[in-house]
Amino acid sequence: MQWRNNLLKQSIIMLLLLSLIVGCSSQGSNVDNSGDSSDNGKVSLTMNAWGNPAEIKVYQRALDGFMKENPDINVKLVPVPGDQYEQKLLTQIQGSKGPDIFYSYEPTIAKLIETDQVQPLNDYLSSEESYTKAEDFPEGLWGPAKEDGEVYGITTDANPMVMYYNKNVFKEAGIKTPQEYYDEGNWNWNTFKEVTEQLRAAGKSGFIMENWWAHWYSWVWSNGGRIFDEEGNFVLDKDEKAQEAIKFMADLVKEENAVYAGSLPQGQGSDAMFMSNQVGMLAAGRWFEPSFNQNKSLDYDYIYWPSNTGKNEPVGVPVAYMTVNKKSKNVEEAMKFLSYYTGAPGQRDRLAEGGSALASHPEADADVKTTIEHSNYLTEARDNGFTHGSPLAYDAQIPGLSTEMEDTFDLMFLGKQDADKTIDKLVETITKYLNEAK
Repeated sequence: MQWRNNLLKQSIIMLLLLSLIVGCSSQGSNVDNSGDSSDNGKVSLTMNAWGNPAEIKVYQRALDGFMKENPDINVKLVPVPGDQYEQKLLTQIQGSKGPDIFYSYEPTIAKLIETDQVQPLNDYLSSEESYTKAEDFPEGLWGPAKEDGEVYGITTDANPMVMYYNKNVFKEAGIKTPQEYYDEGNWNWNTFKEVTEQLRAAGKSGFIMENWWAHWYSWVWSNGGRIFDEEGNFVLDKDEKAQEAIKFMADLVKEENAVYAGSLPQGQGSDAMFMSNQVGMLAAGRWFEPSFNQNKSLDYDYIYWPSNTGKNEPVGVPVAYMTVNKKSKNVEEAMKFLSYYTGAPGQRDRLAEGGSALASHPEADADVKTTIEHSNYLTEARDNGFTHGSPLAYDAQIPGLSTEMEDTFDLMFLGKQDADKTIDKLVETITKYLNEAK
């Protein structure tokens, strides 16, 4: 009987040991999307971003660069389709499976700050651990990502608005280029209208007018006008320069010196018209440059936005922000990665081999390759400009307001509403939204 007792004791001991081993194993493999440590001892982070396959490859270059310098941290890139991005992100963050680091649109980051979902960054950015400092970035790029002096997100890059012009179209029409007017000190609204009239007379479209915030504000600011002032106060109702700019945009389309992008046939975009020599000018950030450069017969250049004040005024600067989930289990490591990705090292990784944006960190400018003759207008526009949600473009801070403004401008550009009625409607709509937000 003794041997049976000994065998029973041995069996119990073996079962206890086995349960301990299994328990430890299951704990070590319990890695979720919020950044637990992995089995090999590394800290694991997840990063959500939108983008097409080519853009995702560009993002990955910065992840690889960071992980090479920080072998104890693993960062996994999780691509999300752009049309699903915001809804999926907000759903994840409200739960417990949100990403550690993520891209954010301007209006989205304002919501996340208000609901205390994102990590304040000032202390970390001022530490020796950070790859970048808050003061490294142009002030106009902070927009809604800075509140009461606290930084909650950093621009990953920038796309300041400039004018593209097709040199072949201008040469064929036998007219002076925007650069020639600029060199004379005469690149203003009058010469812009003159050029578009000459292009139309030559059988071309002069300009593509688009309907979104960076276009409205760039035109308004180029006349010294304001829809919102430097403190974010609404002033369109009493700012004659801003009202004049809205009328100028309306007249360009009404007089057929510009073609409204919203009226183009389905499948016909402004970039296709530009590459096929149908239009002389269009306005955008750097995002058209890669595809335009693939068209070897296309000869184009940049010019600064025409100004009515005698100096280069601010323009809209579309950006995306990167921020850290406040619920991340590895906030310190997530902030370190963010500082690398948005700092000069990460921007060099992503943009040095060419790209569709400009660095938002000026120290990376020298490494950003562009073959366009006057690419200096991009950097000047970035340093002068403001992003959506800045005080001068405050509508992004009010949920739903930007969409309502687009709808109002759309009626004007389609000829269903004149400029005066459009201004009245904008004043009514913006006032209503601001009052409801109080």
